Amino acid sequence: MTTTVPAPPRRRGPSPAAWSVTALVVVVHVLAWRGTDMSPAALATGWRGMADFLGDALPPDLDWDTVLGPSLRAAGVTFAIGLLGTSLSVPFALALAVLASRTTTYGPATYQVSRSVLSFLRSVPDVVFALIFVTAVGLGPFAGVLALVLHNIGVMGKLWAEAMEESDPGPRDALRVLGASRVQTVAHAVLPTVFPQLVGLLLYRLDVNVRSSLVLGLVGAGGIGFLINQSIKLFRFDQMATHILVVLVLVVAVDQISDRIRRRLA
Repeated sequence: MTTTVPAPPRRRGPSPAAWSVTALVVVVHVLAWRGTDMSPAALATGWRGMADFLGDALPPDLDWDTVLGPSLRAAGVTFAIGLLGTSLSVPFALALAVLASRTTTYGPATYQVSRSVLSFLRSVPDVVFALIFVTAVGLGPFAGVLALVLHNIGVMGKLWAEAMEESDPGPRDALRVLGASRVQTVAHAVLPTVFPQLVGLLLYRLDVNVRSSLVLGLVGAGGIGFLINQSIKLFRFDQMATHILVVLVLVVAVDQISDRIRRRLA
């Protein structure tokens, strides 16, 4: 008795919608390539300029009195800008996150207004805020702190609001059945449930803000970014290399500390 082996199912080709999406992606990338003047040939022919730049930057200038010492002190200022820009934004970001979360807001109008405020603060780059505050309070780290506070409220408020929306509804509903107020529900059900996520997002923003404070120094907000900008203007690329190495150490240290804290919370 012979058995008939069924024929393998025929593989269906991509649908017209898939072809359309693929074509659209290709067209967008072609337009982006042309719009940004991408030129691998220019990169290949510019190797001599890059070699001259690296030759001027290496070896780094490690003189303690004039370069390395001021660089380390400026790195401390950069870390302080990122730290204060993160911590001072916490109460405002938390309040707006509660109002911008569907699970804790006080109504559709409050939800929309809070979301709009967060979107505005998030859409304005921290560099723009820094330029505004430099004209108000002058050059220095204070302008950088204020810029990071405003921008971080928008970013962290949105992230925290989304974390609250994904919280376990069980404790929240139980307190509401027992007659707890909205504030009590947030304090005793929502926040304890999402506390590890909130801290993890806060540490992530600290890492980002420390790096952002470096960029803010380029526009007059102080810190090691100011020294990098100054060394570039003076064509002291060996000093610039030293400052970049200090920045690398700072970023790695902040990342390692944040990672250990997140592991403890997990």
